[in-house]
Amino acid sequence: MSESTKVSSATDQRAAQAPGTDPGGRDRVDVLVIGAGVTGIYQLHLAREAGFSARLIEAGAGVGGTWYWNRYPEARFDSESYTYGYLFSKELWEEWEWSEKFAGQPEIERYFNYVVDRFDLRRDIRLGVKVTEAVYDEPSGTWTVRGSDGTEVRARYVVAATGNLSVPFIPAVPGREDFRGEQHHTSRWPKTPVDFSGKRVAQIGTGSSGVQIVPAIADDVARITVYQKQADWLTPLNNGPITPEEQAELKANFESIRDTLNTSPSGFLHQITMRSGLEDTPEQRQEFYETRWNGPGFTKLSEHYWDMLTNETVNAEWCEFMAAKIRGIVKDPETAEKLIPKGHGYGGRRPPFGTGYYEAFNKPNVSLVDINETPITRITEDGIETSEGVEEFDIIIWATGYDFGTGALNRLGVRGRQGLPLKEYWADGPRTYLGIAAAGFPNFFFPGGPHGATGNNPRYAGDQVELVTDALVHAREHGHDVIEASAAAEEEWTEQMNSSTQSSFLESSYFYGANIPGKPVKQLLNPTGRWALLETVAAVRQNEYSTFTFSKATQNDA
Repeated sequence: MSESTKVSSATDQRAAQAPGTDPGGRDRVDVLVIGAGVTGIYQLHLAREAGFSARLIEAGAGVGGTWYWNRYPEARFDSESYTYGYLFSKELWEEWEWSEKFAGQPEIERYFNYVVDRFDLRRDIRLGVKVTEAVYDEPSGTWTVRGSDGTEVRARYVVAATGNLSVPFIPAVPGREDFRGEQHHTSRWPKTPVDFSGKRVAQIGTGSSGVQIVPAIADDVARITVYQKQADWLTPLNNGPITPEEQAELKANFESIRDTLNTSPSGFLHQITMRSGLEDTPEQRQEFYETRWNGPGFTKLSEHYWDMLTNETVNAEWCEFMAAKIRGIVKDPETAEKLIPKGHGYGGRRPPFGTGYYEAFNKPNVSLVDINETPITRITEDGIETSEGVEEFDIIIWATGYDFGTGALNRLGVRGRQGLPLKEYWADGPRTYLGIAAAGFPNFFFPGGPHGATGNNPRYAGDQVELVTDALVHAREHGHDVIEASAAAEEEWTEQMNSSTQSSFLESSYFYGANIPGKPVKQLLNPTGRWALLETVAAVRQNEYSTFTFSKATQNDA
């Protein structure tokens, strides 16, 4: 939260009110948050701290968002645990100890439950409510939000913290409904553990989730066949326990760590290598690549040569280094070549990080199918049919990703001014201001959505949540009921997102929506980076939110 919000929260004479009801019997709050992931929980906390009555509704039966739904074997962070969590409380930082540098899903879920209870947020969270409709009423400047269970809430402001990785995508493969065995998408994994013992398993997809599952179950299954559409540049996660000495250092340095994370362009505690790869000799570059390969997680991106993503020579050399690593690990040359990406350099798609993935293909019960060479034609009652025949399976795992960026928001049934559906407004791709608001949809915000992040998502989304909260406080202090991004500001920001060439190499990835049939291929990230976002946000505050329009409602909402 910014200093202005802290001051406003401390001095505001109106204490936070408990959620009430309106004359129509609907629940009524100042701020309604949709989604109990890392962003939504933070938004609920800040809204309450700022003196607003607030409620959060969540489709799942528990909190954690992505880390509630994704509970497949070996699901875990690939951002350092302590850089993903909250920074608003030194006490929280000191109380909670992450056991691993990259924590697993059970520990992550426990963390979010701890935060919710530690700050007494659970009383304002309603679980098991899937939003089906959110409609704006212009005269009163309020929203009516309806849920699948009959829930109906009237709110002055709606914050849709629905996340980028929320809506699972499963390709329309003929016959999928005919399969008589088990089927699971990684993002809708059952709470009851899946029994893989002696089972014949098919996994379709090899992204960040897929590369975690294969080595986790390879020793349990009778056999697993991995169906790969496109290889990615996987590098070692290099996980490990956080030692007592490291725990003590983390606690002792909270303020400096917080300040670094709050300003870091990547949102990590990583140090940018401020030299071009071409400044080093070929021998020095090979040593540097070896260091990067053995470094933790995203340091392969964030601590690489500063021009690795833009210098074709350096990127190609780094890719050849990784290809040699793959050939050295995978014993079967034909399989190794299939696992080496073709057609994109490092960073051209979201790079996964794993443990033991390449090694798993040395096991006799693990095989790889390139579906470009051997396409899947249909799912049968007993297995998967390809151009080479039918293979029988007991379990199919769909590790096929998400409808990224706009997927969840387009499914909320949002209708703004004059009943305009958000899905229709975004038919040609998202149009946003600062990745948090859209013109024509007053009092509606979506931190953590499209045009927001290019880095550690909780850090970017946290910046946005703080801006949203400050804007709400500003409106309250000046007697306004309605906040709306101006059309001019939206147009300028959206053009800036779409015209940037910094991430043009991602156009074949889900970061552009390219994985969803019929979805417009448009920028869904913020290619200008966090520093540019923070500079813009600072200017917005300094200029008294002049890129937003503020007004009074024409009708009392009582």
